[in-house]
Formats: sequence, structure tokens, C-alpha cells
Amino acid sequence: MNTGIFVYLNSVVARHIRTVEMTGVLMRIFSFSLVSWMGPESPFLFVWAFNTIDAIILTWCALIKKDVAYTILNVFWIGVGAVGMARALAPVLSP
Repeated sequence: MNTGIFVYLNSVVARHIRTVEMTGVLMRIFSFSLVSWMGPESPFLFVWAFNTIDAIILTWCALIKKDVAYTILNVFWIGVGAVGMARALAPVLSP
């Protein structure tokens, strides 16, 4: 993996951390609102994928800010998202 790209992206996120973090928070609000409004009819795979992406964004911001509690919380949400996506895909992938 080219570490130059990661270093560049990390510096961009660090420079715009408030905007990036707010984007992640709004993504999380949107995904949970969608489930609340649509209930069982909500697109669960989309919601879990979207929620996992926002957890990655928020984890990255927490790591830059050296916020251990927020990092742990969002790493947990990455795991929850992975399980949610696996469960949403199970009916599609089963024979």
C-alpha cells in the first residue's frame, strides 16, 4: 500500500476535521432515521453499509484527536456494521 496516499488523506482529514466529523455524525443520524421511519421496509444492507462508513469516518477523526473513548465506541460500531451487513446479505447469499 502506498503510504504517501494515506499521509495525504490523513492531512486533509486533519485540516478539515470539524467538517469531516460533522459529515459522519449526519450520516449516522440519517441511517438511524431511515430505519426509524421505514421500520422493516428499510433497506437494511444500505443502512448497515452507510452506518459502517460513518463509523470509519468517525473513528479516523477520533484517532486524529487522540480521543480513546470515542475511538473505542466507533470501532465497536464498525464491528456492529460488519455483523449487520453479514446478516443483511445472508438471505441473498443462501442457496
